[in-house]
Amino acid sequence: MSFFRKLKESIAGKTESVTKQFREGLEKTRKGFVEKVSDLMIRRKKIDEEFYEELEEILIGADVGVNTVMTLVDELRKEVKKQRIENAAELQPILSRKLMELLRGDDDVRLNENPDGITVILFVGVNGVGKTTTIGKLAHRYKQEGKKVLLAAGDTFRAGAIEQLEVWGQRAGVDVIKQSAGSDPAAVMFDAVHAAQQRGVDVLICDTAGRLQNKSNLMEELAKIFRVIQREIPGAPHEVLMVLDATTGQNALAQAKLFGEKSGVTGLVLTKLDGTAKGGIVVAIRQELNLPVKLVGLGEKMEDLQPFDSEQFVHALFAGAIIEEKEDANPEG
Repeated sequence: MSFFRKLKESIAGKTESVTKQFREGLEKTRKGFVEKVSDLMIRRKKIDEEFYEELEEILIGADVGVNTVMTLVDELRKEVKKQRIENAAELQPILSRKLMELLRGDDDVRLNENPDGITVILFVGVNGVGKTTTIGKLAHRYKQEGKKVLLAAGDTFRAGAIEQLEVWGQRAGVDVIKQSAGSDPAAVMFDAVHAAQQRGVDVLICDTAGRLQNKSNLMEELAKIFRVIQREIPGAPHEVLMVLDATTGQNALAQAKLFGEKSGVTGLVLTKLDGTAKGGIVVAIRQELNLPVKLVGLGEKMEDLQPFDSEQFVHALFAGAIIEEKEDANPEG
């Protein structure tokens, strides 16, 4: 059975609304990346050096990342020799399969939960990446699952951050533990953990500062927050999620490298994928950082935060090719 047909069958068993969200959320990337690849394969037909060079340019343009592109193209060259492929169009399913392998990795992309009490999820990330919005959407997601959720407004330095979190808390129907602007984030976390314990909360989601206006180091502040949480709930936080803005491409990758190595990050959230044609950054991040992408933002609605799924991702990008293959296999309809 062909790769595309296997993928289609696998997707058929998944929720239709989620498949639709991935397709709609990745439309710009599909047009900016996959359609260019398809066009190249139709236009060139012959697989020569010029073909590989143009393919490299398209992949780099989609922010797949130079190192990853070189590896990917080398693997395609090997497949061409091994399978004696002459027609460029035959490379489409091979490229799709390779991308899925790169995206999949060995990590479990499910969010870790505490089986014996409160699950604590800490959010980190620079200002403007969609951190507060993501927290609100994740709170809504847990609430839909019937869990009792509490938010902690630990970003006490950014103007309006506490109020913004309160707005999202109201939307999701979730309480927010806060102090006044400029107060000690670790003190907010202390209050939040105690409130969560008293109220029998299932999930405590904590916002933290993207940067500090005072002299203290952000990493020291995070270390303090970790100590406060761990003292009250051993083994917490169960996830430290770093939020990255997909529209900033390679800049997001650089941020993750700088921030992620020092702050105990366990997983990544990529926001605003619907706003960029450079969704290939997911592949670059997956390859260049030893961290799983756990959640993706595919739009502005509450439901548009989805667990990352490599099959859904590749299916959303190559859906057109899957339809074409079906038509070719069944010309009579």
